[in-house]
Amino acid sequence: MLGQCRHAALTLMSLLLLLWQEVAPIEVPPDPKIQQDLKQPPTIIKQSVKDYIVDPRDNIIIECEGKGNPVPVFSWRRNGKFFNIGKNPMVTMRKRSGTLEIGFRSGERPEDYEGEYQCFANNNIGAALSNKILLRVSKAPLWPKEALEPVLVTEGSSLVLPCNPPPGLPPPITFWMDSSMSAIPRDKRVSMGLNGDLYFSNVLAQDAQRDYSCNARFLFTHTIQQKNPFTLKVQPKEPYNDTSYNATDLYGGRKVAESTPTFLSPSGSESSKMVLRDEQLLLECIAAGLPTPTIKWFKKGGDLPGQKVKFENYNKTLKIISVSEEDAGEYVCMANNHLGSIRHSIFVQVKAAPYWLDKPSNLVLAPDENGRLVCRANGNPKPNIQWLINGEPLESAPPNPNRQVLGDTILFRSVQIGSSAVFQCNASNQHGYLLANAFVNVLDIPPRMLAPKNQLIKVIENNRTFLDCPFFGSPLPLLRWFKNGQGSGLDGGQYRVYINGTLEIKRARAEDEGTYTCVASNILGKAENQVRLEVKEPTRIVQAPVHLSAIRGSTARFDCKVKSDPSLTVTVFWTKDDKPLNLGWKLWPRKEEESLTIPNVNEGDEGEYTCTVKSEIDQDSASARLTVLEEASLNPSITSALPPDRPDPPTDLDLSDPAARSVRLTWIPGNDHRSTVTEFLVQFEEDRWEPDRWQNLSTYPGDLNSVILQLKPFVNYQFRVIAINSVGQSKPSHPSPRYKTSGAAPDAIPRGLRGWGTKKDNMEITWEPLLDLERNGQNLHYSVWWRRKDSVDEWNNVTTVQSNHVVHNTETYVPYEIKIQARNEFGSGPESNMAIGYSGEDKPTEAPTDLRVSKVDNTTANIHWKPVDLSSVQGEFKEYRLYYWREASQVPGLIVSKEKKTKGFYTTMTEPSGILSDLVPYSRYQMYMVVANNHFESQQSNMVEFTTKEGVPDAPRFFRINRRSLDTIYLEWDKPLEPNGILVGYKLKYRTVNGSRLGPIHFETFLPNVTELTLHLPDRSTRYKFLMSALTQVGAGEVYAEESPHFTNEVELTDASVSSALTPTPPPPTIIATATSSPSTTTTPRTTTSTTTTTTTAATTTITSPVLITTKRIDQNVLVTPVREIWNLTVEPNSNYANVSWRHNFPAGSSEFVLEFTLDSEKTVKVVQVKQQPPITVADLIAGAEYHLRVYSHELNTVSSKFITFKTKAAYIDQVDIATQGWFIGLMCAIALIILILLIVCFIKRSRGGKYPVRDKKDLPLDPVDQKDQDGSFDYHSDEDNKPLQGSQTSLDGNVKESDDSLVDYGEGGDGQFNEDGSFIGQYTVKKDKDETEGNESSEATSPVNAIYSLA
Repeated sequence: MLGQCRHAALTLMSLLLLLWQEVAPIEVPPDPKIQQDLKQPPTIIKQSVKDYIVDPRDNIIIECEGKGNPVPVFSWRRNGKFFNIGKNPMVTMRKRSGTLEIGFRSGERPEDYEGEYQCFANNNIGAALSNKILLRVSKAPLWPKEALEPVLVTEGSSLVLPCNPPPGLPPPITFWMDSSMSAIPRDKRVSMGLNGDLYFSNVLAQDAQRDYSCNARFLFTHTIQQKNPFTLKVQPKEPYNDTSYNATDLYGGRKVAESTPTFLSPSGSESSKMVLRDEQLLLECIAAGLPTPTIKWFKKGGDLPGQKVKFENYNKTLKIISVSEEDAGEYVCMANNHLGSIRHSIFVQVKAAPYWLDKPSNLVLAPDENGRLVCRANGNPKPNIQWLINGEPLESAPPNPNRQVLGDTILFRSVQIGSSAVFQCNASNQHGYLLANAFVNVLDIPPRMLAPKNQLIKVIENNRTFLDCPFFGSPLPLLRWFKNGQGSGLDGGQYRVYINGTLEIKRARAEDEGTYTCVASNILGKAENQVRLEVKEPTRIVQAPVHLSAIRGSTARFDCKVKSDPSLTVTVFWTKDDKPLNLGWKLWPRKEEESLTIPNVNEGDEGEYTCTVKSEIDQDSASARLTVLEEASLNPSITSALPPDRPDPPTDLDLSDPAARSVRLTWIPGNDHRSTVTEFLVQFEEDRWEPDRWQNLSTYPGDLNSVILQLKPFVNYQFRVIAINSVGQSKPSHPSPRYKTSGAAPDAIPRGLRGWGTKKDNMEITWEPLLDLERNGQNLHYSVWWRRKDSVDEWNNVTTVQSNHVVHNTETYVPYEIKIQARNEFGSGPESNMAIGYSGEDKPTEAPTDLRVSKVDNTTANIHWKPVDLSSVQGEFKEYRLYYWREASQVPGLIVSKEKKTKGFYTTMTEPSGILSDLVPYSRYQMYMVVANNHFESQQSNMVEFTTKEGVPDAPRFFRINRRSLDTIYLEWDKPLEPNGILVGYKLKYRTVNGSRLGPIHFETFLPNVTELTLHLPDRSTRYKFLMSALTQVGAGEVYAEESPHFTNEVELTDASVSSALTPTPPPPTIIATATSSPSTTTTPRTTTSTTTTTTTAATTTITSPVLITTKRIDQNVLVTPVREIWNLTVEPNSNYANVSWRHNFPAGSSEFVLEFTLDSEKTVKVVQVKQQPPITVADLIAGAEYHLRVYSHELNTVSSKFITFKTKAAYIDQVDIATQGWFIGLMCAIALIILILLIVCFIKRSRGGKYPVRDKKDLPLDPVDQKDQDGSFDYHSDEDNKPLQGSQTSLDGNVKESDDSLVDYGEGGDGQFNEDGSFIGQYTVKKDKDETEGNESSEATSPVNAIYSLA
C-alpha cells in the first residue's frame, strides 16, 4: 500500500512538471528611477564568516549588510534568542546597516560575548537571514608546568620527544629549536610529526650535543610559548653479531647493530581517517630502523592521483589537496631497508558537507504568471532540505493555494500582488549547512521608457547603426519599431530588433533618414519614444601630404585637402611625431589653402607631420615625413648636401689574361652618389644552355675593379657588373665581349645513384643527370656497372644517355653492387663510389600469429604476437603493421566512425610486443596484424576484439556565456562529442577575475540532463572565469574555459603598485552607436580613417552600446565584429608617471583597453584596465626603471599594439642648499658666539683656582634583571617608558658584555630571557598598552625583536 502511494505521488509530480508553463523571469534594470520607485524585498549582501574567530585585544565587529526598498530594519538573535542591543551600552549597530560593534571596558571579558549570532533584515515585504555566525575568541593558553629529566637513549635505537602543545584557538603552529635559537635540522632520519612530536628513526652520538625545545606559535595573539628543553644522553652500544652498520663514520668507527623497520607513527598494522570533500588530506608514516628506512606510498586498487598528490617530510607525509570522493580507499605506506620491510594500511573515508547543485535565485514575476524556486544540494550523507519563509519554517506559515512544495522545488501558480516574500533554503547534514535567501517579488508596472526623448543620431553613410530604446514593465512589454509613423513594425531585411529594444540598421543609406518610433506595450498600457536619424557623407582627405626633403633655411609646405558633408563642421589640426604643434611664429597652417607652411627650416623641424581632419562623428588622418638637408656648397658641381643615392653602373668592361678556365675582367666604377660602393656583383650569361638568362657568378669588394673569374669548360660567356652601396644596387653595366672556354672531360660524378626493384624480378638503376654547366663538352653519356654482391662474377656494363637503366631477370630481393661514370667527347670523368642496390620485392609468405592483448586501460592496450621468419618477408623488413578500428562505443546510442587506422612496430625480438595508444575510452575495438616490406603486406593474422575501460570525457561540445542583464549570467552547454563513458554529471568551477588577480574557486555540479544555468551576480561589475567539464565515474574531463562578458566602465588595477590617473580627451556629445572604420591611403604617406556616431540631446549625455540578451537560440544574437587594430603607441615618461597615447579604430565609447607594463628588472607584469579614450596618464611608476608596454583590447585579446620600451626619468628631489640660507648663517654665528663666551668664562674660572664638585662614583652592580615567569613563558618589561632600543654586543665567548647599551637595560624579561650566546627568545609583536593586555589568560607580553618567528 505504501509503495502504491509513493508511486502515485511520483506520477503526480511528473505530471505537474510536464504541464507546467513557466515564463522567463523579469529582469529589473539598474535605472536609478526604477530602483527608487520599485518595492523590493530585503537581501543580505555582506556578512561575516560562519566560523568567526576574533582577537581578544580588538573590538569585535560582526558584519551584516543588506539592501531593499523600503530600507530594511536589522535585528539579531544570539544563541537562538532575541539579542537586545539597546540594553548593552558596549554593543552598537551602525546606521543603515546591521553590523554590530562590541567594545570593552576595564574588567569586561571578550569571552562573555561568545555564541551563535544570526542577523535578520526586515521590511514590509519580507525578511532575509544571514548565516549563523559562531563567534569565538582566540586563545593562547600557557604551557603546562613540568620538570623534564634528561632522556637516556641507546645509540642506534629510535626516540620520540613529545611536544603536547597547549590547545589554542586556532591551534598553534609547532616547531623545534635548541637553546641557541637554532632550528633543529630535519632530514630522512629526524623529522617532526603532524602532532608536533620530534621523531628519531635512530639516534646518533652527536644528537646529545644540543638540547631540544618545542615551541608553539599562536597566530591571532602573535605569541610564542616555549616548552622546557629536553636533554639527551646517548649510550654507545657494541654489536652482538657480524651483521652491523658501518657504511659511514657516523658512529666514530664503532659498529652499531642494525634493525628492521618498525613504525613509530601510526601504530599497528592499519588505521582509518575521515576527511571532508575539498579539504586537505594528510597521511603520515614515520618509521624507526637502522639503516634509516625509506618510505613509499601506494593506493590499493588504483593509482595515486598524480596531479593532486604531494610528498613532504622526506616522503613521510602524503598530502592530497582538494579531496574528492574518488580519493577514498585504502592507502598503504611501506617502510624498508636492506633488512626487511613493514606496511601500514590507512582506510580513508571522504565525507562532504552540503554543496550547491542548484542554488535558488531571486524571482520577479508579473501577476498571474508562474514560476519556481529550486534548491538542490549534495553531500555525504545526503543533506536535508528545509524551506523557510521570511525566517520562519514554511510548514508553520499560512497555507497558500498558489504555492506548492515538491521536495527541493517550490512551484508558484498565478501569483498575485501582495504575495511577495523572501524564502530561505537550508541544506544541512552532520558536517555543515548551506543557507540561501531568494525572494519572490510580484510587480504590476505599466511600460516605461528609460532613454531620453527625441534623440538625434548622426551616422556616416554605409555604416552599421544601432538605435537604442531601453524599456521596462511588468508584465514584460512587447516592443515594436516604426519609421515616420507609418507602416508595420520594422524587422527583417536590413533591420533587426533585439530583445532589449535596440534596432539595428545593417547599412545606413540616405533613404534611411527619418524619425523612428519605438512602442512598448503590455496589458497595463503602452509607452513610446522617438529617435531622429541623419545620414552624413564621410569626412575624407582627398589630397594627402607627401614626403619632403628641404635644405636648411628654406621653406617647406605640406598640403592636406579635405572633403566632408556640408552640414558638418570640420576641424583640421596638425601634429608632429604625434604631438600637437605650437602654432606660433614658426608654423603657419593656412586654412584657406588647407596647407602647413614651415619657414626657415632647421634640424629640429625634421620628423613626421600628420594632418587630422575631424568632424563631430568621424575623422581622417594622413602623414608625411620632412627630411632636413645641409646647405648646398658654393660650387654647383659638388652636391654633397644632397641625400645619398644608388651608384651609377660601371663602364668600359674589358677581358684579358685568357686561360682554359679563367679570364681577367676589368671595369671603371661609376659615380657612387655620396655613398661608398661596398661591393661589386659579377653576373654571366651563356648562349648554349640557357640563353638570355643572367646568373650570379661572384661578388668582390668595392675597392677592386679588376678580378680573375673562375669559369666552366665549354661555355660561351659574357659578363656584366652591378655596383652596390648603402642605398642599393646600380643598374647593370653594358655586357662585356663574349669569351668561350675550351671543352674538357667531365669533372662531376652523377649524384643520387641507387638501385631498387619495380618488379619482383628486376632492378632499376637511377641517378641525377649532370647539370648543363657540368657537361664540359658535347655527346654526354653515362657508363653503368653492376654485379651480385659478394660474388666473383664479372661486372655487367651498359652505356646510355638516359638517367636510368633496368636490369631484368633478377632473383627476388637480392643485393647488387653498382657504380657509374660520366663521359663526353673529350674523355671520361671520375668513377663514383660503390653503391648497394636491391632487386624487387614480393609478397611475404608468412603472417604474424597469436595476436593477443594483455593489458587494456582507457586509452592504451598492450599487444603481443609471434613473429615471422625474416626470410619469408621477401623484401626489406619494414614493420609489423597493426590495423585496428573502433567497432562501437559502449555508450548507448553513440554512433562512431569505423575508419581503419594503422600503427607500425619495428622489432626483431623473439617475443615482440608493443603499446597501442590514443584509443577512445569505453569502446569496442577490433584489430589484426600483417608483416610488410616496402611494397607488399602479408596475409592477416587472427582477428582480436577488446574493449577499453571508461575514462574521463572530452570537453563539452560548446559552452556559451551570455549576460541577460547586469545581474544575471546565462550559461548553456552541451554534452561532449566523446563522453568516454557514462556521464554522471557536469562540474562547473568559477572564480572572479580582476586583471591578474584571481578570486577563490567556487564549485557547482549538475546532473547529466542539466545543460543550462542562470547565475545571479553579487557584484555586477565583477568578471568571472568559468571552467566547465563533464564527469564520468572516473573523474572530470577536459575543461572548457570561458570568461564572462564585461559591463564596467571604471579603471581596474591588478596590482597595488600601479595606479592610474586618467586624463582622457573630452569626448564628443552623447555617443549612442558606433560605426566601422575603414583605412584609406595615398601613394606615399600613411593614411588612416576612423569614424564614430554622435547623438545630440537637449537633456542629458549618455554613452551606451547595444546590449544582446540571449534567448534559447544563441545564434540569433551574434554580432559580426569588424577587423580592429591598435597602432602608433607612444609614451612620454616622467620620473613616476607616464603619458600613454595610442590610436585605434574601435567604436568610441564602447571600447575598453588594457595597458600591460612589464618591469624589465623584475620581469613582473602590471596591467591597467581603462574605459576612457587616450591619452592616459599612468601614475605610481618606479623612477629610473625600464618598462615594456603594449596596449590590447579587453574584449578582443588578440588585437594588440606592438611592444615599446621606455625608461622613466631619475627621481628629482628639489633641495635647497642650506648653507646659503640667511637664517642658517645667523644661527651658526650665534652658536659660535655662545661657545666663545663659555670658553672665556671657563678660562677665567680656572685661572682663579676654582674647583668643580666631583661626585665620587663606584662601580655599582647592575639592577637585577627580571626573572623568567614561573609559568614558563617570557615577558619583557621596561622601567622607562618610550626608552629607545640600543644595540647590544656579545663577546666571543658568548657572555653578555655589561655596558651602557646592554639589552639588560632595555629588555622586558628576566635572566631567563638570555641564552649562553646572548640571544633571547620572546614574543614577536609590538606590545599594546597595559590596559589592553590585562585580563587575558595567555602570556602576551611582546618584544621588539622576534628571532624565533623568522626561524619557525
